[in-house]
Amino acid sequence: MGNKHGRHWVLLRGLARESEHWGGFVPQLKAQFPSSTVTTLDLPGTGRFFQQTSPNRIPAITEHVRSQAQALGLLEQPVTLLAVSLGAMVAWEWLQHYPDDVCSAVLMNTSFANLSPFYQRLRWQCYGTFCPLLWCRDAYQRELGVVQLVSNRKASYQQTAQEWAHIQQTRPLSVKNTLNQLMAAASYRPARTPPKPPVLLLNAKGDRLVSPFCSEAIQKRYSLELHTHPWAGHDLTLDDGDWVIAQVRQWLLRN
Repeated sequence: MGNKHGRHWVLLRGLARESEHWGGFVPQLKAQFPSSTVTTLDLPGTGRFFQQTSPNRIPAITEHVRSQAQALGLLEQPVTLLAVSLGAMVAWEWLQHYPDDVCSAVLMNTSFANLSPFYQRLRWQCYGTFCPLLWCRDAYQRELGVVQLVSNRKASYQQTAQEWAHIQQTRPLSVKNTLNQLMAAASYRPARTPPKPPVLLLNAKGDRLVSPFCSEAIQKRYSLELHTHPWAGHDLTLDDGDWVIAQVRQWLLRN
């Protein structure tokens, strides 16, 4: 492994999620990189910023997240970004505009509006399930619906839903902020310029929220390395965090 890649991790979550939704993946990552730092940042409108209003454009969300990193002193050395879905769009924007901040990035199950059609970016098969969840007032039932949509580990559905319902009750995400995040994701069309730092793409064949073809489109446009999980869902680190870490370790050894 290089002397900078994977030394200082910054993790970004996706749509309507916050740092605590990483769950057991953070200790997994720390165990595999014991000499590294691991920091989770929240998107505006989520987590520690749940009382703020989320911007509805990716560039504005990125500026907020980068300001957090600066305030915490994280950018005194290049960081390795690890991000999923909407968080990966933020990571890509960060790479494009502040390449010196980042030495490498791992982006999971993401999509760009100028490369993939809307019915792949939010798969049309899940519209009937996803949309009613926005208005469900019962935290447990809503989060159970979410986990059933993003995970393929059926045995863990109830426990995960209970944990996520507690997060929602503690730091509730408003419908307005969810819709603003959706608008930001839907409209994100990044520049054609390839990122300077090396980027690893990960996706999952069992993703029922975002088509795996979206990551393939990014891979083809920018000539990036892509690894595909054979059965996991959209929440790749929830379904198989060990696989994610194994792919990352192997990739970092080559960079």
